[in-house]
Amino acid sequence: KGYGYATIVEVLSAALQQGNFLSMLSGIGENGEKIKFHLGHFFIAIDTEAFMGLESFKKTTGDIMRELRAAEKAPGAERIYTAGEKEYLIWQERKKTGLPVSEPVQKELIAIRDDAGLTDYRFPFEQ
Repeated sequence: KGYGYATIVEVLSAALQQGNFLSMLSGIGENGEKIKFHLGHFFIAIDTEAFMGLESFKKTTGDIMRELRAAEKAPGAERIYTAGEKEYLIWQERKKTGLPVSEPVQKELIAIRDDAGLTDYRFPFEQ
């Protein structure tokens, strides 16, 4: 299923928009020169009410996710994450703690602030 799904995604996201695909997305041209990415995008909206109804869709989708998460885990793995779950959990955490800013970026932001003479402002990471 994965290979077929990936092919369909490539066709919908490249062929319909005449966008680059497969090896053309390397960022390197035929002669080794850097080239721009010409990405295509594809979006679809499905009205579940036209098929089985929203509640039935939610239940079946939930059942699929629960069964995936309950599958046998790889040795040493704590759990199985389904698509988008890790990103959602990180987003939830960052809503509480804020976005981490690396030390080099912190120094650059401080320098920009200081160069602009905004000496009354302090970044949260300076506290």
